[in-house]
Parts: sequence; structure tokens; C-alpha cells
Amino acid sequence: MKELLRTNNVVTISFVTSLMKDAGIACFVADENMSVLDGSIGILPRRILVDPDRIDEARNLVESAGLAEELKPPK
Repeated sequence: MKELLRTNNVVTISFVTSLMKDAGIACFVADENMSVLDGSIGILPRRILVDPDRIDEARNLVESAGLAEELKPPK
């Protein structure tokens, strides 16, 4: 899995995972349960991971949805 984006915004996470599901791109939200460590105040970001073979397609979907500033810079 390759990191697509990292954010603490739960709405962004929900929206992006929905975009991936609709496009048939498997994704995984990592660090969801880290709120136990930060006292549930949401300071630790969650990561959305996708299949490396579909990372470019996933990036294009996020950019098309107007969330390009949320994307992790490509390597």
C-alpha cells in the first residue's frame, strides 16, 4: 500500500474513501485508532493508503474532486 494523503479531517477521510470505493480502488485508513493516544482530540493525522498500481488514478480522482492540496507530494 502507498500513502495517498494524511489528514485529521474526518470529513475529508470519509469523502476520499467514498471516492475510492466508487472507483473500485481498494483503500485502507491507517492510524484510525490513534485517538486513544491523543485523548480523542484528533491531533494525530490518519493516512489513506491505496494499491501502488492505482496510486496515479487515485491522485487524479482526488485532484478532480478539488482536494489536490490534501495529497502527499509524489516520490
